[in-house]
Amino acid sequence: MTQTIEAAPAADFASPRQGRQWGVALRALNRLMADKEDTGQVFEIMRALNAGSAARGYHRLIETREGGRMAYERTELAGRLMDDAWLDSFAPGTVGAAYRDFVRSENLSAEGLAEVSRQNRSREEERHPYAWFGRRTRDVHDIWHILTGYHRDGLGEACLVAFSYAQTKGLGWAAIALSAALRPGRGRRGPYVAAIWQGYRRGKAAAWLLGEDYERLLNEPLEAARRRLNITPATRYDAIPVAQRDFVPAV
Repeated sequence: MTQTIEAAPAADFASPRQGRQWGVALRALNRLMADKEDTGQVFEIMRALNAGSAARGYHRLIETREGGRMAYERTELAGRLMDDAWLDSFAPGTVGAAYRDFVRSENLSAEGLAEVSRQNRSREEERHPYAWFGRRTRDVHDIWHILTGYHRDGLGEACLVAFSYAQTKGLGWAAIALSAALRPGRGRRGPYVAAIWQGYRRGKAAAWLLGEDYERLLNEPLEAARRRLNITPATRYDAIPVAQRDFVPAV
């Protein structure tokens, strides 16, 4: 399975009055911790805990300078990100070129994420402004891998989940990040927890990425974009050797 923990929506667009389904989330979280490739459980966790997040994000978007235009146009990013000719047009060193190389080397696709969403009965496919915002959030997630410098190993996924919680305030992300922080074996947690905590701090310090015009952002030089968005280096993550970035279950 090519899609892992990062193939999750930031939120379902249900009303926050719906309440959170902690039992559902806990069962899905246990299954996810047993198999991080089981992406369907991530969608289950998000539906159970993130009620209202897409609505809040959408209204925040339309209050930004460019957000009203983007909401009016409602560009579907999955289709754009599946356009090979468009991806090939990005100049070396840009965010788009790094994204193109990433998804091709990892055998990923924006449509793959969308298909997982549809299979798991996500409301993101509905014709609704909040649903559009949920799809947008889902479809930019691999771009966040590029911007943050986190890879697809276990630690990189956990750090990006913590970053995503800081950006979206969706409790589903927080639940996954906390579980991941507790997963490494006793005596080995310190560096992992520090890296995941730094992921949260980086997400909190960065500009709000869901307010970005991604078609414009992908044409920016990667390092310039990181500076503009105040995305600081992932020093704690980078300090852990590549061979040690996958977790050992706690025993």
